[in-house]
Amino acid sequence: MQFTVKPILAASLLALLPLTGFAQSADTAEEAPAEAPAEAAVDASESPSPTGTIPGTDLSAGVAEGEEQKVGQTYIQGEHGDWEMRCIRTEDGKDPCQLYQLLVDDGGNAVAEINFFTVPGNDQIVAGATIVTPLETLLTANLRLAVDGGKGRVYPFSFCQTIGCFSRLGFTEAEVGQFRAGNTARVTIVPAAAPDQKVALQASLTGFTAGWKALVAAAKAAE
Repeated sequence: MQFTVKPILAASLLALLPLTGFAQSADTAEEAPAEAPAEAAVDASESPSPTGTIPGTDLSAGVAEGEEQKVGQTYIQGEHGDWEMRCIRTEDGKDPCQLYQLLVDDGGNAVAEINFFTVPGNDQIVAGATIVTPLETLLTANLRLAVDGGKGRVYPFSFCQTIGCFSRLGFTEAEVGQFRAGNTARVTIVPAAAPDQKVALQASLTGFTAGWKALVAAAKAAE
């Protein structure tokens, strides 16, 4: 069973940004994740600014002529391994950013998308993610996420739009530590047309640690 994926538009990306009081949506767990040590605090100066300033200097890398960003447009601030750090241009320059990656099935076909973001001001949940799957997904079967083939967690779907169906996930510091230490995250969904089948999607965790540091730094700089 092969699904197809539609790119997330800027307007949709805005809808995926962190919400105040974001709560973890993993009500059903297959296994509680093991504790992982938290990494040291990140210096916000390590992350490039939305204007293209090179970290640690007052130099600007500039933008191509005719490619100046407009408010509301999505742009790629940087790449970290297999992850892209995508931001949305705002009027005050405090551009919200997320870590983005396409999810592929075992045949290498792009099927879904995942976006990680920080969750400030929450004592338990430090990170959130939105996974967008095709409209043909069986929502009642939920979504499963595991790292490196270990026991995973089960997450419900929140809503659907024309571009796909959305599942919003919340992660503790220990769970983010699993992503930092892991090699592959595996997302499992069920197609509505074949409820007896499962579609396994792969997300590479190469570059996640560096990407997460940059994301945290950008969030702090925007405060």
